[in-house]
Amino acid sequence: MDQTTVLVADDELNIRKVLAALLEKHGYRVITCADGNQVIDVLKTQPVNVVVTDLKMPGQDGMKVLEWTRRNLPRVPVIIITAHGTVDNAVQAVKAGAFDYVTKPYERDELLATIAKAAATERLARRDFRPGPEEAGRFRIIGQTPQMLKIYEIIEKVADTPSTVLITGESGTGKELIAAALHHNSSRRDKPFIRINCAAIPRELVESELFG
Repeated sequence: MDQTTVLVADDELNIRKVLAALLEKHGYRVITCADGNQVIDVLKTQPVNVVVTDLKMPGQDGMKVLEWTRRNLPRVPVIIITAHGTVDNAVQAVKAGAFDYVTKPYERDELLATIAKAAATERLARRDFRPGPEEAGRFRIIGQTPQMLKIYEIIEKVADTPSTVLITGESGTGKELIAAALHHNSSRRDKPFIRINCAAIPRELVESELFG
């Protein structure tokens, strides 16, 4: 298995060293940067699987790094880490597409788990199945079992209706693939398909952020 590369950005040298040592101990390849400009330079020239960036940095800050990455490398998850842990910052980061948001001082195991989830998400996003037409059907989803054929049938029936659709399933079962298939086969296909990590939105703001 290819080694996962994590880019760590923080303007404090001690924090960069501690995070790099922790991640290298757990098998990651680590690149460190002191500011957002360095991060963007690295992302332009080197393959990176996960970005872990402080929010407040000189030059391009963590939000600018997040915005650049979402625009140019949308499959690379960005985790925001900051001592400035306010609800407003968390919501802003999530709206901009952050994979997750962690406040200092962070729990080591929690941070490692978040990075592992981000790395797994990135691996799934870049996996190139190259399915043939008979495998992918209309929706570029692999599977021709009776259960999958039933799902394709439901997608075809539901995609172009105005109904709200709730997709449930365990992690890794392809809920986002189904959501993308519904969107791209609807009359709204020319509109943005926006992914939101609900787990990163504070509990008290979920309803207002999603439903207004």
